[in-house]
Amino acid sequence: MKHPFFSYYLSIVSVMGLLIFSSCGSKRDIVYFQNSDSLSDQIRAQNLGEPKTVIMPYDNLYITVSAINPDAVEVFNLNQSARVSNFSTNTLDVLGYLVDPKGNINFPLVGEVHVAGLTKTDVIQLLQNKISKFVADPVVNIRFLNFKINVIGEVNRPGVYTVTDEKVTIPQAIALAGDLTIYGERRNIQLIREENGEKKFYYFDLTAPDLFFSPNYFLRQNDILYVSPNGTKAGSSTYNQNLPLLVSLISVAITAVALFIRYK
Repeated sequence: MKHPFFSYYLSIVSVMGLLIFSSCGSKRDIVYFQNSDSLSDQIRAQNLGEPKTVIMPYDNLYITVSAINPDAVEVFNLNQSARVSNFSTNTLDVLGYLVDPKGNINFPLVGEVHVAGLTKTDVIQLLQNKISKFVADPVVNIRFLNFKINVIGEVNRPGVYTVTDEKVTIPQAIALAGDLTIYGERRNIQLIREENGEKKFYYFDLTAPDLFFSPNYFLRQNDILYVSPNGTKAGSSTYNQNLPLLVSLISVAITAVALFIRYK
């Protein structure tokens, strides 16, 4: 006949096992873009097009001007040509036009130009119109020198990432950060963005396929993605961080006591 202590032993071990496995998430909490086949044809037909990045104060713009007569536009490119011999990735930021706190840049011959709140396409057209007073058929090109995004929280490589092509999506940003850790909350990713001088907060679900049709699918410069810890990680930080080890120790202790009682 089994000693009653063994029944207690099995009960305690079972409870401890349940505590461990109760913290494990289901497949539905981990897999990305689930049930994509359930999307309606209307949603699938949506076209978000190209991202429309709006210029803001403290953006750094690399602006070049070209024309049929290169000599005629040399004055507009002095900011670049004067440093081309010392060009490197470390000095790239000094080649551009920094948008001042009021949203302006000071362009050669043209003078002060307000660019904040405009897209690159808008500023290109604006500058071409102003430069055409001095040069026939000018062509303006603009690139952001400080297009950065921030990915923080429960990801494998949190940090600030520079995006050279000025086009990055939410999944791409997460990939840059090495994906979420197993403790990342996939259903409540937070996007923090500055719009018109105010902080805006958006939330989205990585497990849902409609993310691909969100107006926030394309990130903007200086966007912040925050991945919060899920319930398992949050709970482990308070009471059960060493639960597996504790269960092992208790199990060993109970076994030792059981053997002692049995062979006493």
